[in-house]
Amino acid sequence: MALVQVDFLSEKLMRTVTINAIIPVDKNSNQPQKKLKTLYLLHGIFGNYTDWVSGTRIQRWAQDHDLAVIMPSGENKFYVDNENSHEYYSQFIGEELVQITRAMFPLSHKREDTFIAGLSMGGYGAIINGLKYHQTFGYIAGLSSALLIDTFVNAKDGDDVPYMYKRSYLTSVFGNLDELKGSDKDYKALIEKLDKKDIPAMYMACGVDDPLIKENRDYRDFLKAHDISVTYEEGKGAHEWDFWDRYIEHVLAWLPINEKNEGLSSGHIA
Repeated sequence: MALVQVDFLSEKLMRTVTINAIIPVDKNSNQPQKKLKTLYLLHGIFGNYTDWVSGTRIQRWAQDHDLAVIMPSGENKFYVDNENSHEYYSQFIGEELVQITRAMFPLSHKREDTFIAGLSMGGYGAIINGLKYHQTFGYIAGLSSALLIDTFVNAKDGDDVPYMYKRSYLTSVFGNLDELKGSDKDYKALIEKLDKKDIPAMYMACGVDDPLIKENRDYRDFLKAHDISVTYEEGKGAHEWDFWDRYIEHVLAWLPINEKNEGLSSGHIA
């Protein structure tokens, strides 16, 4: 298993960006290499490309299941496009990052082998970009997803408002908030615009003590009302790494990946 840090120039963001990549190519080095199934894994607000490796056991589990994991940075920008700042995070995630990592690593190009997931802000980013780029991603998973556009469109400025809820900040990320609903940044509108057959398989999970539980239940109910199949789980926990560490393993159990095969590593010497 290789944990690789990569710097490259992104044309969609117009700067050099850094990603972490888990590439389990060395476990069966004497065997013909198959193209790897791949999970694009997005962090939450305040985080970066190191979060998932630091906060969970994803590196170990990816190795066990021969799964490549690509972890970019979203820089508090919710993984959406903003033409005013020339920060096209949605195009970066759904197009450029996939193209570049497939050129760098032995990744499968098949839709059914390509997955996207995230937590909180990254859960929102995984859902909207998984739907927007449904021809690329066959599976979407959101943990504690920040499905907050109803809150965002009514945001106000003020000294007592946390910065990530200030209207001025949200406008700098999403553009005109009055146009947010119905756009390609609206996770409900994207469902309504797609043919049911084009919608990727979906998984959601949220902690019962998470302040975002209401929004996650609401989206679950919306999906079911539109006859969209979704695997939904709740469990003990809040908006915290203990929950995400446990439930990213649930995500891997849900995904169509290889059976567990530990192979040789410093943690498995047999």
